[in-house]
Amino acid sequence: METGASTVSGYEEKDEDLRPEDLSEMLGAGTREIHEKAENTQFVKDFLRGNICKELFKLGVVALYYTYTALEEEIERNKEHPNFAPLYFPAELHRHEALARDIEFFYGPEWKSQISYSEATKQYVERIHQVGQEDPVLLVAHAYTRYMGDLSGGQVLKKVAQRALKLPPTGEGLEFYHFEGIHSPKAFKQLYRSRMNELELDVETKKRLVAEAVKAFHLNIKVFEELDDIGKNIPREVSDAGMSHHGAMGGDINKCPYYAAKMAASGGTAYVGQLVLAVLRHPTGQVLFATWFAALAGLAAWYLM
Repeated sequence: METGASTVSGYEEKDEDLRPEDLSEMLGAGTREIHEKAENTQFVKDFLRGNICKELFKLGVVALYYTYTALEEEIERNKEHPNFAPLYFPAELHRHEALARDIEFFYGPEWKSQISYSEATKQYVERIHQVGQEDPVLLVAHAYTRYMGDLSGGQVLKKVAQRALKLPPTGEGLEFYHFEGIHSPKAFKQLYRSRMNELELDVETKKRLVAEAVKAFHLNIKVFEELDDIGKNIPREVSDAGMSHHGAMGGDINKCPYYAAKMAASGGTAYVGQLVLAVLRHPTGQVLFATWFAALAGLAAWYLM
């Protein structure tokens, strides 16, 4: 997390010196291992390659809809709770209405009668409701894992889905990823983490929040694994959209700027030079370079499902 002053949605973030006992630092350190596990699930790896069919993507959107509906119901229930109120940003963050519009795009006006909970999603939703009703401070962990991921790696997956599924460039079907109330995701994430660090919580409560965030990642991984199992029985309709994924190229990163960016973001410094060359060779590379590299370097665990 960077320091500095910024204003987001009318709120001014003050300079702060981060300490190991700050909640944002504890959450980052405590979830690093499970975060990497989530990123390395087969579903996520396939998705990043553009290896996703529309039917499976639609099921992922449905899972997100139920998850965010539950989360935002509990956030509304606890919006005045002293341990959550500073993190209440409904206009900036809430996603369930955007997801409803995405589902309507894919399923049509009668979408409510066509969708249902999956077992893994049901477990996730039940945990969120349990936390909101019995131990509201733990909602911080669920909000952190979801929204911070949406503002990080989720933006990468938006581009992948748009190209792989040939979705409209105007954003239909991908409204979940569009935060119209946030002009600078980086500044907003900085503000959000600052607000978390200012919560008056004892060390034991912070440890419980880290444990709950790990649990949230586990629940999310179950959804990924469930989607992967479903996907094995759905014929793959991998779309090129003008760019093949690296699996069809034998891993030649000179032909696949997105794969090169992923490798560079994961710490492969040898790929950085090839990344620049690969992206700039691509017709749209000059435009997408800064956005893609920054987003991939900060890839978070979800995002999408």
